[in-house]
Amino acid sequence: MPKLRVHNFTLSLDGYGAGPDQGVDEPLGVRGRELHEWAFATRQFREMVGMDGGDEGVDNRFAAAGDEGIAATVMGRNMFGPVRGEWPDESWRGWWG
Repeated sequence: MPKLRVHNFTLSLDGYGAGPDQGVDEPLGVRGRELHEWAFATRQFREMVGMDGGDEGVDNRFAAAGDEGIAATVMGRNMFGPVRGEWPDESWRGWWG
């Protein structure tokens, strides 16, 4: 088994993983959410966030298989935050507080 793997990563056909102009009002960039609509519809994702239902087709099977054997997920501050460069202060607590 590899020591590191990238999983659950969505790319557009032209190679983008987020929309442009990420910011406080657009955490995934402008129209970035559209890249992930396939995942949001799966049973795997919906169960992960405490929702019922969801598609059980091929997208769901791939999403579920992508989480097998994962002990930890490491995300940097750029994954879901607007702060770039030096930290100006300690006020940023994440998109969801």
